[in-house]
Amino acid sequence: MSEEENNQPPTDIRISKDRALMTLTYPDEYKAELTAEYLRIFSPSAEVTGHGPGQEVTQDGKRHVLITDVTPTGRYAIRIQFSDGHETGLYRWAYLRQLSEEKDERWAAYLEELTNKNLSRG
Repeated sequence: MSEEENNQPPTDIRISKDRALMTLTYPDEYKAELTAEYLRIFSPSAEVTGHGPGQEVTQDGKRHVLITDVTPTGRYAIRIQFSDGHETGLYRWAYLRQLSEEKDERWAAYLEELTNKNLSRG
């Protein structure tokens, strides 16, 4: 799938009543289910990704973070506000899909990183 096709906006976005889960359905019927904690940990913001390669910051203590607001940014992304005050990352549709497709691998690596750094989910 090309980058342009992959960045098509979802046809449906739902936030669970408890604000802990976002579900996106894409035009090809692909369904992405992403927890607020996972979205916060992998925010595309500079706070998380750093300002260059290898500068990523491990986000710990985010187990209970919730989604407080979602704001569209053009047709290519959304801004997600979280209960811990974080709101600086723009989540492109393609990035959200990538997060979903890579969820198992990313989550396992994140848990290992927490253990190696003696951190916790909180």
